[in-house]
Amino acid sequence: MSDATSRPNLPPLRLHVPEPPARPGEEANFDHVTVPPAGEARRPAADAAPADFRDLAYGLVRVLDDDGRAVGPWDPRLSPDRLRTMLRHMALTRAFDERMFRAQRQGKTSFYMKCTGEEAIAVAQAHALAPDDMCFPSYRQQGLLIARGCPLVDMMNQIYSNSGDKLMGRQLPIMYSEKRFGFFSISGNLATQVPQAVGWAMASAIKGDTRIAAAWCGEGSTAEGDFHSACTFSAVYQAPVILNVVNNQWAISSFSGFAGGEATTFAARAVGHGIAGLRVDGNDALAVYAATEWAAERARTNQGPTLIEFFTYRAEAHSTSDDPSGYRSANEGAAWPLGDPIARLKQHLITTGEWDEERHAAMDRDCAEEVKAAQKQAETNGILGHGMHQPFDTMFEGVFENTPAHLLEQARQMRDEREAAGI
Repeated sequence: MSDATSRPNLPPLRLHVPEPPARPGEEANFDHVTVPPAGEARRPAADAAPADFRDLAYGLVRVLDDDGRAVGPWDPRLSPDRLRTMLRHMALTRAFDERMFRAQRQGKTSFYMKCTGEEAIAVAQAHALAPDDMCFPSYRQQGLLIARGCPLVDMMNQIYSNSGDKLMGRQLPIMYSEKRFGFFSISGNLATQVPQAVGWAMASAIKGDTRIAAAWCGEGSTAEGDFHSACTFSAVYQAPVILNVVNNQWAISSFSGFAGGEATTFAARAVGHGIAGLRVDGNDALAVYAATEWAAERARTNQGPTLIEFFTYRAEAHSTSDDPSGYRSANEGAAWPLGDPIARLKQHLITTGEWDEERHAAMDRDCAEEVKAAQKQAETNGILGHGMHQPFDTMFEGVFENTPAHLLEQARQMRDEREAAGI
């Protein structure tokens, strides 16, 4: 067996271990992030071949400039009313997050995940997609439900796992499932929703339907085999699907370099699979809308799938079980060069004369009151730890259409034991 001494003229091999730009106690450093001017990226025709615009997988589609103006070919030219509605949905999502985060800290639920800094992605995409398009989300797309009109009380019931929880306490808090709003059940297993979305889109094409599918995952999930299987199937069968990669720079405790972000962009995954790819400013609601609208047109006109990397930043902890101060610089969020998505859309509306600080403050108050009222109503159905909210018998239901004999026997035994114990 050879070793380093048998080849003294060669340097020893070294293993590369990615390192984030800054660790705790160091100054945040985003020198490696190139932010091109807004409006610079070209906008190809929706039926262009993916090979004709590979450059868009390495640049950054942006619409809003530093002064809040919408510029360039990707400007979706939305009405002021639509923009104000999007702004409200983003603000409502943030208010919902804040109150549910506090509820978890008060012991009313076991777990919560905020999407602070990423609101533009789910909300703008919900507005760009058709209401009956099917969404296969990850766990930071609560803005999809809010923008599609899901009652906040229903979402809170699920978070509290109370008597009003339609999922009967069987899902981890925030792992919603809403057939009414085209929102597929969230799974804690990373990237499983991506091939599911591709399969649903293939079925839609087989049936000759007009609905498309969209999936969301984090940049870390692109390292999972499920993601690449989904890309292969979508490319081979030209599935009418949008594959959204939310690159928020961090997984629960490891930065994007461990998923391949040092070597290239995540949108470049599209180039290797031969599908359309875009890299988009995820904190620019207009760019998010425009890219989604363009990808949806491709899907609906049988041009195949599109992979979109939304370049953004997770402003807060991964979840209520996480402490980011243990792995990233304390001032990173403030140093993030693409700003805050709500502040940027607000500034755009003010710049165009369609908004002002007074109306914005009033909107924030209204959102806070709406969320507070919904919480009060949801808590009448119970909160975590205040009694058993679902009948015991339900643990044997919901899996089989006709309950098999062995489960019926277990249910009978359970009832007998509880009766004998006086429960």
